[in-house]
Amino acid sequence: MNPVIVIPSYWTDAEHLPAMGEIGVYDHATPITKPMPELETCLSSLEKVRGVLRVIVLLVAPRACAAGARARVESICRQHADLGVMIVGDPEADTIRRAVEHIAPNLQQEALSLRGYGAIRNMGLAVAATLGHDVVVFLDDDEVVEDEDFLIKAVYGLGNSNRQGLPILAKTGYFLDREGSPYAREGKPRWCDRFWSKRPEFNEWMRHALGGTRICRSNVLCGGCFAVSADAYTRVAFDPEITRGEDLDYLFNLRMNGIDVWFDGDWCVKHMPPPTPSHAARFQQDVYRWCYEVVKLRLCNQTIGMRQVRPSSLQPYPAAWISEEVYRRIRRTALRRAIACREHASYFYVWERGYRQAREWASRAGYGYLAFQTFWPRVMAMLWDNQLLAAKLVRMGTPPALPGQESKA
Repeated sequence: MNPVIVIPSYWTDAEHLPAMGEIGVYDHATPITKPMPELETCLSSLEKVRGVLRVIVLLVAPRACAAGARARVESICRQHADLGVMIVGDPEADTIRRAVEHIAPNLQQEALSLRGYGAIRNMGLAVAATLGHDVVVFLDDDEVVEDEDFLIKAVYGLGNSNRQGLPILAKTGYFLDREGSPYAREGKPRWCDRFWSKRPEFNEWMRHALGGTRICRSNVLCGGCFAVSADAYTRVAFDPEITRGEDLDYLFNLRMNGIDVWFDGDWCVKHMPPPTPSHAARFQQDVYRWCYEVVKLRLCNQTIGMRQVRPSSLQPYPAAWISEEVYRRIRRTALRRAIACREHASYFYVWERGYRQAREWASRAGYGYLAFQTFWPRVMAMLWDNQLLAAKLVRMGTPPALPGQESKA
C-alpha cells in the first residue's frame, strides 16, 4: 500500500470570537503568534511512527493572513523533513481547481477548496489522488500519536473482507482524552444542557464497540483517526455544505453509496484540543448541521439507487440526532442556554430566529450533495496519478529545505 497522512490545519491572525453563523470559522484555529502550535506537536509525534511516506498539511487561513500563516507553517514543516511534508495552501488549491474546471465546469468552487470543513477534506482527497496514494489517513493537528505502529494499524484490514465477505474500504479509530480515556465524561449534565448532551448515547455505543472483536461495523467516524482506501474515496466525496461534523456526515455518505465504515478497536490517537473560543457560535453551527442532516437523509432515502440510512440503523448513537426529535432538542437547549449561559444574546437569537433560518436553509440545500456527488468519480478519475499535475504540486508545496537538508516529498 501507498498511504498518505493528511492533516487539515486551521490558522488565524487574531484570537477573536467567531461571529454567529459566519462561514469559514473553525472550532480551533491556531493564532500565527502561538509559541507552540498544535501542528508542531502533532508532527513531532509522527517522527517516531514507522512507515510514513508523505504528510500533506492542508493550510487553511483567511486571505488577510495567508502569507504569515504560510511562513509559520513552512518553518514548522522544515523541522520535520524526514516526514516528507507537503503543504497545500491557496496556490496549490487553485492549481487543483483549474485542472478540475476542464472536466467539471459546472462544479461549484466551494465544493473543492480550502474553505468549509467538507470542501477542505475533499481537497485532501483530490491531492492524494493526484499523487496516486491508494490510502488516505486523516489526522487532526490537535492530536498526538503515541503508537509507533500507528500507520500499520491504520491500513490493517483495508482492501480485505470480513468473515461475512463484506469489503473493508474505510475504517475509523477513536480518540483518547488527556487522561487516556476513550469515553466522554458523563455525570449529570447542566440544566441548560439536558437536551443537548450526546455523551451517554456515545459511551453506550463505544462500550459495545470496544468490548467485541477488533473490527466491527461503525456508527461513528472520528475524522482525526480515519483511513479510507482509493476504492471508496474516489467514489464518494465529503459534503461541502456541512457546517460541522463532516466526518460523521461522511459515514452517512458512504453508507448511502453502499460502503460501510468499520471500527478498529486497536487504533487510536490522543486528542489535545485547545479551548473553544465561542460555545454559542459552535452551537449555531450544530443547529445548521443537524437540521441539514435530517433533510438530506430524508431526500437521499427517497432517491432511487441510494441505500437508505435511517435512525433505527444507528442506535444508540447518533439515531436521535438525525431524526426530527432534534428539532425539539434545539429549541429547548437554545432557550435554556439563553437563560443560564454567558452568551445570552447569541443563544436567544438562535431560539428566536436562527433555528428557523437553519431549517429554511436546510430545505434549500438538501439536494446539493446529490448533484455534487454525480461529478466526483469523474473528477477523481481525471486527477488519479496525474504525473504532470503531481510534479507541479510537489514543487509548489514542498517547504524550502534548511541548509544540508533534503526533503522526501
